Amino acid sequence: MSLKITVIGTGYLGATHAAAMAELGFEVLGLDVVPEKIEMLSAGKVPMYEPGLEELLARHVAGLPGSSGRLRFTTSWEEVGAFGDVHFVCVNTPQKHGEYACDMSYVDAAFGSLAPVVREGSLVVGKSTVPVGSAARLAELLPEGVELAWNPEFLREGFAVQDTLHPDRLVAGVRSERAEKVLREVYATPIAEGSPFVVTDFPTAELVKTSANSFLATKISFINAMAEVCEAAGGDVVKLAEAIGYDDRIGKKFLRAGIGFGGGCLPKDIRAFMARAGELGADQALTFLREVDSINMRRRGHMVELAREAVGGGSFLGKRVAVLGATFKPDSDDVRDSPALNVAGQIHLQGGQVTVYDPKGMDNARKLFPTLGYADTALGAVRGADVVLHLTEWREFRELDPAALGAVAAERVILDGRNALDPVLWREAGWTYRAMGRPAA
Repeated sequence: MSLKITVIGTGYLGATHAAAMAELGFEVLGLDVVPEKIEMLSAGKVPMYEPGLEELLARHVAGLPGSSGRLRFTTSWEEVGAFGDVHFVCVNTPQKHGEYACDMSYVDAAFGSLAPVVREGSLVVGKSTVPVGSAARLAELLPEGVELAWNPEFLREGFAVQDTLHPDRLVAGVRSERAEKVLREVYATPIAEGSPFVVTDFPTAELVKTSANSFLATKISFINAMAEVCEAAGGDVVKLAEAIGYDDRIGKKFLRAGIGFGGGCLPKDIRAFMARAGELGADQALTFLREVDSINMRRRGHMVELAREAVGGGSFLGKRVAVLGATFKPDSDDVRDSPALNVAGQIHLQGGQVTVYDPKGMDNARKLFPTLGYADTALGAVRGADVVLHLTEWREFRELDPAALGAVAAERVILDGRNALDPVLWREAGWTYRAMGRPAA
């Protein structure tokens, strides 16, 4: 008998996981406590932008023309309990307001609602990013005869479908051979394709995601610290990164200097990691992450300073600033802790007239920063601008025609906050080009 799978929480992680499980051939039931979200997903629509996800949903949501019918959605915990052999918990774990620590209220609520309805012999699988030690505590909330496993997610926004169907690794924190066997059955297809399957205890499984994100954050902040040194010494951080990236112990990835990282994962994960280490009495082991976080936040302020210099060095009052990018990264509509919007907001608060354009993040940006100006195109944002800030490295921005933009800008000055544009191309079109960590480039 094929396993029946439920996915609890149908946000970014849950919607992707539910659709991917249906693609792998399982019957899937997704649950959310927000009826509007369930209605939307049941119509084959997703509440966020993620390449390929809507097409994947349409292939499997019951009731849609030509679909497999393997995927349904509900708001009923009783239906989930009766249906599922394996229950994936995919709810959000945001940062607590005013603290570094992780807010576990959604996870606790999910386990509290699932425990009374789950069938004996079922396996509950945590995918949410939680502080180490949470799995052991949550296992106690489940009734006798129901096991827990921890299977952290490693989704990259913009590549979530690929990362779920063809993961670069699968981690299974388990307490029994049976739990491992069930997870191997769930992931039989990617395992057969060569995805490594790493079996661990609960604490190790919980630590993998935060450790990986801390390492990536450290690498990004390292090259941004080198950019600060390059600014002081007259060096070129792009050439520096190229040279050290050829060392295969270091590698080229995540060595592009700029305005730093943001989003819903890296910032809150490293802060929650520091908070949990403190609770465990191991806070000294992670003190370096404070500097990683500090370097990252400093980059945003530095871009504001560069923009102020570019408009004359005094005040932003009366100056028009175009911001290309609102999302924290390309191929996403996610504006959570977006460095681009943070910079735009700071300049606006200092009196600048800011106009933002982003290919996918406009609606979310407007909700978060309703007082900023918004344009429907890059050309519209740049019209009349005294300085242009490139802050999210969308392909659309790399392919812009500098001459066409130059014809509508008040001043041809561009600050490349992502070191992603071609300086030669822009300078040939009469622009003053400046990038972080490249004072002489």
